[in-house]
Amino acid sequence: MNWLVFSYSLPSKAQSSPRVTLWRRLRRIGAITIKTGVYILPAKDECIEAFQWLAQEVQHAKGEALVIHVEQFEGLSDEQLIQLFRDARYNEYEEIEQKATEIENTLNSATDELIKEQIREKLAKLQKRYTEILTLDFFDCPAANSVAIHLRRIEQLLQPSLIKPSKPVLLSDYQDRQWVTRPRPFIDRLACAWLIRRWINPQAIIRYSLHPQPSEVTFDMKEAEFGHQGNLCSFETMLLRFGLEDSALHTIAKLVHELDLRDGLYLVPETVGVETIVKGWLLANLSDTELETRGYQLFEGLYLAFSQFNHKM
Repeated sequence: MNWLVFSYSLPSKAQSSPRVTLWRRLRRIGAITIKTGVYILPAKDECIEAFQWLAQEVQHAKGEALVIHVEQFEGLSDEQLIQLFRDARYNEYEEIEQKATEIENTLNSATDELIKEQIREKLAKLQKRYTEILTLDFFDCPAANSVAIHLRRIEQLLQPSLIKPSKPVLLSDYQDRQWVTRPRPFIDRLACAWLIRRWINPQAIIRYSLHPQPSEVTFDMKEAEFGHQGNLCSFETMLLRFGLEDSALHTIAKLVHELDLRDGLYLVPETVGVETIVKGWLLANLSDTELETRGYQLFEGLYLAFSQFNHKM
């Protein structure tokens, strides 16, 4: 296996600030140390870039730094190195596990909605920290899965009861149907359009109009066949009624829910970026068809990224 070694030295008279900053940066990129001043990462593209940036920072501080590619270490096997990385991540996951247990115990006895809101804020911070650690979990520490399950359980306990659609539907019944929704599609409608073309019928005709025809399938509009139900956005309604259980789809559903309903129920880091992009498209006066085309590309990219991320979980 290929590894990266980062070694550095700073002038003896250098202030402590650059040393502390560098130490924190090394921790944030997931590097482990086997000797003072020597740090290791797997030889991945993102790790190479991280070490190269750190080397530049050391040089700006009048120090010296080396980034070296290594195939093996004398007296230290790949398996032993991998275990060192897993141990480092295990300790970080364990911190989240302990805090999750604390807030779950508080939740079990909480009846005040204000306390539950405080718990939601704490859970959001834990989820953010978990995502950060997972990004650095290069060798799939076994503790990651149990922590993910624990956080999901707390999320479900906090989630208000959902009003589920009463009538499941079959994908096969919608293969030759034409769809219609309101013009100027935003997040929920763009996500639904992507879902229709990606999962229901790639050849579907989707029309943007306030005046649906009797034969058309309506979504995310007044009295739509697939619209908001209870505290579900239209995208969530479609997932439930079509029985689509893909984990990446449900991550997208959380994102769409938050941007559409803004009830603070879910934390998905990508929400701000997605909203900014789509608002930019609307400000550019793109046509409905162009919005749909770009929306498809956006949600397809999110789906592929979330699929890879959820696979690690």
